[in-house]
Amino acid sequence: MTAANPANVTARRSWRVVTAGLFAVAAGLFTSPSNAQLRVDISGVGATQYPIAIADFANNPDSQSLAEVIRADLSRSGQFQLINAAGANLNAESSIVHDDWRNRGADYLAYGSVNQNGGQYSIQYRLVDSVNRSEIDGIAFAGSEKELRRISHQIADRIYEKITGVRGVFSTRIAYVLQTGNTYELQIADADGQNPQVMLRSKQSIISPSWSPDGTRLAYVSFEADKPVVYVQTLATGKREPIANFKGNNSAPAWAPNGNQLAVVLSRDGISQIYTINQDGSGLRRVMRSPLIDTEPAYTPDGESMVFTSDRGGNPQIYQVSVGGNDARRITFNGGYNISPEVSPDGNNLVYVTRRNGAYRVATQDMATGAEQLLTTGPDDQSPSFAPNGMQVLYSSVQGGRSVLAVTSVDGRVRQTLSSLNGKVREPTWGPFTN
Repeated sequence: MTAANPANVTARRSWRVVTAGLFAVAAGLFTSPSNAQLRVDISGVGATQYPIAIADFANNPDSQSLAEVIRADLSRSGQFQLINAAGANLNAESSIVHDDWRNRGADYLAYGSVNQNGGQYSIQYRLVDSVNRSEIDGIAFAGSEKELRRISHQIADRIYEKITGVRGVFSTRIAYVLQTGNTYELQIADADGQNPQVMLRSKQSIISPSWSPDGTRLAYVSFEADKPVVYVQTLATGKREPIANFKGNNSAPAWAPNGNQLAVVLSRDGISQIYTINQDGSGLRRVMRSPLIDTEPAYTPDGESMVFTSDRGGNPQIYQVSVGGNDARRITFNGGYNISPEVSPDGNNLVYVTRRNGAYRVATQDMATGAEQLLTTGPDDQSPSFAPNGMQVLYSSVQGGRSVLAVTSVDGRVRQTLSSLNGKVREPTWGPFTN
């Protein structure tokens, strides 16, 4: 197969990562905040919704409303019905009249207090089950004013887990590429799209960001050297190193679960093939040999195998192979075009992009049974990435002629759109749990 032309490369991520670099200008490194906050629009509700009231926290500083952030987090999940808590006037030591909250329709109530001592804040939070008349969670946090939003996400995570039994992802981060005019920025942000930080700014394309398992580093592909080169960047310091800069194209990095190795795609031998490489750029090893393009590797959670995209069967499909390179087998059979695979954190499901009736849509497939579910409607949905709890999928989408980030629940019932006020948002990837 020959390399795709630039227009198709832009539209279809799988073949973008195997094309030659078409651009050149030096890149600059930044760790500054970005002004391009993302706006969130939500549609749909979950199959089960938990009625909960989130009371305003007593003594809440005017500069930050913890309760508002918690409400927004839970609302975005589509799994909670927010009950009006106006006039509650509760603090962390208040006695709760459970029947009053039941009569309001709230099965659960979260409340608390915020106290300030100089530049430090102490936050006490409580969660009660008004049906069983019991306190089911309570904890104290401490931090500066800048940390209050992070603490709000942590409280929302605790509420989510205590009620649903699944770990919350509101404290996690996402990475994506924002294109504004001829400028590309690799950004990271909170899971709700707030607090974006620019990790790299370039006049040339940036693609394929990939989080390290501990969330401290990003691997990505930059075209600043007149061809695609794989870099690894440490987020805390901004330091970055090229780890794959071989002859030809270097692309599609994916971290191994142990954080010590990556899979990369190289064309050093004339055609794009999958290799493994140590995080410092040593130990290069070819995984297998194929007469046609193999690309987009992604490890399974156990680290023993990879899924990848290949046209070895005549059209792009998804295959699985052991890390030793033995027994590659095709695993997608629905539709004639399936790309961009990723395996869920529990190893049970595959997410990918499929083309149906000319539209690029996000789908999931049961790894055991092969049963498929189409999650989105297209027309151009790309780069799906599981949330670290496996309950949602982040992807890029074209909506109303604009390129945006979107999130869908794994049952397809709830969708969010995180749209940038300026520019095109692409190449999303959801970061891991970090504690």
